[in-house]
Amino acid sequence: MAITLKANQRQNLKQSVTRELRLEGNIPSVVYGKDKEPITVAVNSIELLKTVRDEGKNAIISLDIDGKDTVDVMLHEYQVDPLKDELIHADFYVVNMSEEMDVEVPVHLEGEAVGSKEGGVVQQPLYDLAVRAKPRDIPEEIVVDISELNIGDSIMVGDLKESRNYEITEDENTTIVSVTPPEEMPEDEPDTDSDAEPEVINEKSEDAEEDSEEKEQ
Repeated sequence: MAITLKANQRQNLKQSVTRELRLEGNIPSVVYGKDKEPITVAVNSIELLKTVRDEGKNAIISLDIDGKDTVDVMLHEYQVDPLKDELIHADFYVVNMSEEMDVEVPVHLEGEAVGSKEGGVVQQPLYDLAVRAKPRDIPEEIVVDISELNIGDSIMVGDLKESRNYEITEDENTTIVSVTPPEEMPEDEPDTDSDAEPEVINEKSEDAEEDSEEKEQ
């Protein structure tokens, strides 16, 4: 079931109006899709963040525009103010619920690897999987059980079980997670200068001593 999010269509796109919009807790957004004219709207930033946090970044959102038109969308892109750490813009993509689409789905590791208990290091080079599915069949996350992994073991994309509802389009030879041996401590290097004779400060050379004796004579 899609999550409903209210939106108001924006007619005035002046910068001053946009600034005031953000001060009121809303963010300017654009709704677009295949064979659809872009629409500029505004949505409540807190409601949008709550939806993404609770339902995931691939959630299907039923966008209620001015209480008149409702469209099924997904959050495609968003911008964050790096100084204030606040949402400042969002793009929504209109989806066709009967057509498959390509998305990135987060990978969640489950369990504690046997190898990690023996000092091994769990490494996860892949955090998102490329998946193709109809919008309602897109998983919120893909869970990978690592509890049986020993040191030197790994799980590849090709090791994942097939699903009836979605197709994983990631290269099957891509490593998702592995357990590597513990890092070896480097051996102490021998002190190569330990056998060297200490430098004698203010030691006179033989020539200097001879010159001194000649002057005294």
